[in-house]
Amino acid sequence: MVAQAVAEAIAEPAAGAALDVEHVSHAFDIDGAALPVLEDINLIIEPGEFVALLGPSGCGKSTLLRLVAGLEKPGSGTLREDDNRIRGPHPSRVVVFQDPTLFPWRSVWDNVALGLEAQGILKSQRQRVDAALDLVGLTAFRNAYPHQLSGGMAQRVALARALVLKPAVLLLDEPLGALDAKLRKQLQIELKALQQQVGITFIYVTHDQEEALTMADRLVVMNEGSVRQVGSQRDLYERPADRFVAGFVGRSTFLDGSVEAPGRFRTDGGLMLVCAGGQPGRAALSLRPERVEIAANRQAGLDNSLCGTVEFVSYLGALIDIHVRLSPNDRLVVQIANREGGFAPEVGQPVHVGWPASAGLVFNE
Repeated sequence: MVAQAVAEAIAEPAAGAALDVEHVSHAFDIDGAALPVLEDINLIIEPGEFVALLGPSGCGKSTLLRLVAGLEKPGSGTLREDDNRIRGPHPSRVVVFQDPTLFPWRSVWDNVALGLEAQGILKSQRQRVDAALDLVGLTAFRNAYPHQLSGGMAQRVALARALVLKPAVLLLDEPLGALDAKLRKQLQIELKALQQQVGITFIYVTHDQEEALTMADRLVVMNEGSVRQVGSQRDLYERPADRFVAGFVGRSTFLDGSVEAPGRFRTDGGLMLVCAGGQPGRAALSLRPERVEIAANRQAGLDNSLCGTVEFVSYLGALIDIHVRLSPNDRLVVQIANREGGFAPEVGQPVHVGWPASAGLVFNE
């Protein structure tokens, strides 16, 4: 069956809704005291976008998702779907949670049909159930029961159950969090392809930055109830707004110290480095592990070239992480490709590391 025809059967017309979050704040009442969880959130999501809400546990991302879904009302501010104010749940917005919550006495087909059955339209819309199962690759399991499914298959059933309702917005709250790493990676790619097929707006909550980088068109990085930065994967990785974003999106080594003069950074361990940007005063120099070069001998042509000692080595398959001690207070991580015949230092070995000034980002305190 042609994928486009399936998409049209599920989400005709294939267009998502725009969402507008304006000055939204929210707090929970804990024993009579207000516990703030969101503070002045402003966010615009375009129709058909795949947006990931990314941040550590407790940062407010799931609360924001519930507000968009209409499952809770904000303490202040306004949420809109297209031009309509969100005042409660609506069939145009469907939520998929981490637990697929399938009814064990119903077959896969019957679980997917549940929403249409509740609306009283199943008799005339049975083809939508078939199309939804085809879209998530479960046609062959239409007569199976939940106990016969793997975790990944059960989550596909939950997705089909949501898509069959033809929502304009699909809200996903860490739907892959309970799966093993290999299956999670596989479903990330499938989920992105699925979103592109059906063309609706996806809002995806996760604390896994690799998951967000894999799937989303834009990332909304949150921490402590506020939005720290919004942008594409490249924007956030190459130009993080602050130390938190640099450490949360991708991996970074931070050398703490001070900018002593324009282009001069001294670490707390006494190392003098060449940097780009930053204002005089306390700061941190951020380095991506793959941007640092490592060799047995001093390297010419780099703004920074330092001696160090390998403290330990982590083999990650295709990549190798080398942890290098530069001073009693300073250590950084270098990531290299695992190539046959390539440089592979051992623990205790002296090495030289280096990087251009442009590779380091300075964040003032």
